Amino acid sequence: MTRQTLKPGSTIGIIGGGQLGRMLAMAAARLGFRTVILEPQADCPAAQTANRQIVAAYDDPAGLAELARVSDVITYEFENVPVSAADRLAETRPVLPPPAALEISQDRFNEKKFLNDSGIATAPWRVVDDLETLIAALGALGGRGVLKTRRLGYDGKGQVRLNSLDEDQARAALETIGHAPAILEGFIAFEREVSVIAARDSNGNVAFFDIAENVHKDGILSTSTIPANISDATALAARTAAEKLLHALDYVGVLGLEFFVLPDGTLLANEFAPRVHNSGHWTEAACAISQFEQHIRAVAGLPLGDTERHSDCVMENLIGNDVDSVPAILTERNAVLHLYGKAEARPGRKMGHVTRITPRQ
Repeated sequence: MTRQTLKPGSTIGIIGGGQLGRMLAMAAARLGFRTVILEPQADCPAAQTANRQIVAAYDDPAGLAELARVSDVITYEFENVPVSAADRLAETRPVLPPPAALEISQDRFNEKKFLNDSGIATAPWRVVDDLETLIAALGALGGRGVLKTRRLGYDGKGQVRLNSLDEDQARAALETIGHAPAILEGFIAFEREVSVIAARDSNGNVAFFDIAENVHKDGILSTSTIPANISDATALAARTAAEKLLHALDYVGVLGLEFFVLPDGTLLANEFAPRVHNSGHWTEAACAISQFEQHIRAVAGLPLGDTERHSDCVMENLIGNDVDSVPAILTERNAVLHLYGKAEARPGRKMGHVTRITPRQ
């Protein structure tokens, strides 16, 4: 589809009704755009800030037809949108980021291969289809690794650590992931995890936010600290890799690329997300232009915004009962709170986040 510059009053369709869609809708409203959410769960977090919600499955033909009818451009807030749905929408409306980026990111085999083919190093990995290939992969990777489902894993789900060539352990690991197609990633001795939030517009211009240092607990992002404790050379390497990936995908929008930092400062890419990213939530508190506004600008054909950071900060996810700390957070100076409008706190559920800022001198 022809890429265009949207005028205020135009409508942006968003597939997915979670907190990322919520914050995208808020950013779109600030720029004068209307938003329509396609999401099967009624009164989802995004519907509370958007102009309208179409309550339908992501692959529902009638729902997709209505989203295309009312939208000038369509984007998505999570990477497990059916590619067939994105392709169908792209027949009549611009879908950004492009469906090809969605398809690559949904399968860890395709993702790792694309990263490697783009000149971006990753941890060593092997394809796993059954017990025989798992044992062979373990042998090739030193007898240790992380078994990961090729599809649908997130926040630590669909992953099992293996520490030996023991067949019983390997068989149990395959049972744990339901014998789904998988890859085995070799263990690496890394010092920290970081991520780059980058944006590319339809003219190929690229902008980067400062790099975040991330800490995960139980497979879920706990905190992002900015600036990351890395050298200038490592930061440059991260931005260079992200730019390679954006151009290779002919990408439009915001993308998150995660890395492991090795003791010598070199980087191994972990994975990328073709969307705004949890480790970029701090931008709404510490930058004039958030990652959410940047994404809306890109898909709407507007100039990318200045990514300069006015504060150092630590973003903390509020997970499950962490939300009980909200009254205390509200007494803190320089704490910017965002709750997602979710009615029920459950273990492992992201209920909101708080960004504690320290203005730069």
